[in-house]
Amino acid sequence: SKVVCDGCTHANSLREREGRLPQTCPFCRTPVPETQAEAERNKMKRVEANDPRAIDDAGMRRFVVGDYARAIEYWEKAAGLGHVESHYHLSGVYKEGRGVETNMKKFTYHQEQAVIGGHVFARHNLGLIEERKGNIVRAVKHFIIAANLGLDVSMEKLKRCYAGGVISKESFAAVLRAHQAAVDAWKSPQRDAAEAVYNEQS
Repeated sequence: SKVVCDGCTHANSLREREGRLPQTCPFCRTPVPETQAEAERNKMKRVEANDPRAIDDAGMRRFVVGDYARAIEYWEKAAGLGHVESHYHLSGVYKEGRGVETNMKKFTYHQEQAVIGGHVFARHNLGLIEERKGNIVRAVKHFIIAANLGLDVSMEKLKRCYAGGVISKESFAAVLRAHQAAVDAWKSPQRDAAEAVYNEQS
């Protein structure tokens, strides 16, 4: 699966408007569906092609309307195809007991699978789990990794850890630099413009 970022999507929209071009998918240039039914058919074609991102999205569409059982089916299939986000979604349903009985072992399993796949929020959550267990050193390691990948909430956690003397000045300074570098790496004029448009419409 490949996903086009918001910045590229926004840049493509500007190109179309300025050139008075028909609206197309920024990735494959297929014309934008004219009806919701057509859009749904296109999405299901990707599901039938075993596109894990499309399967994950289908699960989310079922989840938001309360069809938890079907959502879990989609997410389990996508997770089996290696989709990290689906592992993260499954961890949530097992923690909250939506469509299944609460199962903290399965919650932890899917969190760990998401972490292995590089899911930064799952990494932060494992840090919280270790913190609750009293394993502060292990918790800090998780927070550092997540902060190094640009996660603000983990950086805030580490600020409190530093204030409490849990992390050294040198280590904290190194994390601050890595966090800022990760945040800067995600920035681009196109993404900033897309965010500004989104904020205006919210």
